[in-house]
Amino acid sequence: MQAHTPVSTVLTQIGESFKLLLFIDKRPISTEQIRLIRQQIKALPESEGISLDIVDVSNQPYLAEHFKLVATPALIKVSAKAHQILTGSDIASQVVYWWPRWIGECQTPQKSSAALGNTSGINPPKDSGKVSTLAVDAVAQSTEILRLSDEIFKLKQDQESLQAQVAFKDRIIAMMAHDLRNPLTAASIALETLELAYEPDSATAKKFTPKLTAHLVKMTKAQIRTINSMITEILQAAKGPSAEIQVSPQPLDVRSLCYTIMDSFQSKLEQKKQTIDTDMPLDLPAVYADPDQVQRVLTNLIDNAIKYTPANGQIGIIGLHRTTEKVQISIRDTGPGIPKDKQKSIFEESFRLKRDQAEDGYGLGLALCQQIVRAHYGQIWVDSKRGEGSCFHFTLPVYRG
Repeated sequence: MQAHTPVSTVLTQIGESFKLLLFIDKRPISTEQIRLIRQQIKALPESEGISLDIVDVSNQPYLAEHFKLVATPALIKVSAKAHQILTGSDIASQVVYWWPRWIGECQTPQKSSAALGNTSGINPPKDSGKVSTLAVDAVAQSTEILRLSDEIFKLKQDQESLQAQVAFKDRIIAMMAHDLRNPLTAASIALETLELAYEPDSATAKKFTPKLTAHLVKMTKAQIRTINSMITEILQAAKGPSAEIQVSPQPLDVRSLCYTIMDSFQSKLEQKKQTIDTDMPLDLPAVYADPDQVQRVLTNLIDNAIKYTPANGQIGIIGLHRTTEKVQISIRDTGPGIPKDKQKSIFEESFRLKRDQAEDGYGLGLALCQQIVRAHYGQIWVDSKRGEGSCFHFTLPVYRG
């Protein structure tokens, strides 16, 4: 028996045989009905080649309307001459009663189902009053109706998806125009201040120390990094959730990359008086990954850890040679934690926890991280408890030189 085949092809190439459609809903009893009916049909004579297609009315309600169904489960026998609907609590036994007639129709195409007597020698089941036979003018007409219904349903889904995507992009563009001003302004101020240090014969220039200059340079770099991250997330979101991430993998010392990124966050860490504990083994093997894309993942996760860890809190970065094939990197924070029922949703595009509504960003960062990690055939997930912080883990393939 076949199941879950496209319903739009259900009436094609029937010839003198017939097909069976079982309409179900999402109630647990439907699974048992499917099992009983399949088992019953398999035991009947000449059942080989007769297909049973399962139709979930919640996914394809227009088909229920087409066949004028008022209740589920319902079994419909479809043939070139007519279709017949069986309903009730004992569909399996009704199939036994009607089976000889259905097979007889295939073998004697000149006779209609109305002309055939009770050839089975079996009395009709108690619910046989619920059986109705509805004439179909032509198989081609029914096939075309089903095909067009499928197309309309798919077009409606596509339309809803496109409308949601356009609305999402409009919101993102409006937010981007507003939010980009902050890092741009900060970077501009830092650069203008640095410019004063190099004005000839300026009294202000004499007040600049190497430490102050280094601080301004670091601040400018941090703001530029923020701008770049925002633009990357926006561009990726504009491509849609199914857009493929392009990666150019090469041997990468992920341990060294982690320390480089940590250094770039020193000013943020100092502002919140936070510390980073590291556990990165010296013998951690190189990975085979795109350096720029992995840097985006690490930057996003470390930035989030700093954001959600309170002042004077701790952040942890751990490297682990998990298997011979994978290296695992974990970033731990001591923030508020993530509710268990939201731990998968946070990786969805544009999803944001209620607590984050006032925070900077668009809810795109973790979705982008997931796309990048998956493009490297790795996994990303989070372990978290409310009030105990979160630990984000991701894996990358070990380089085999």
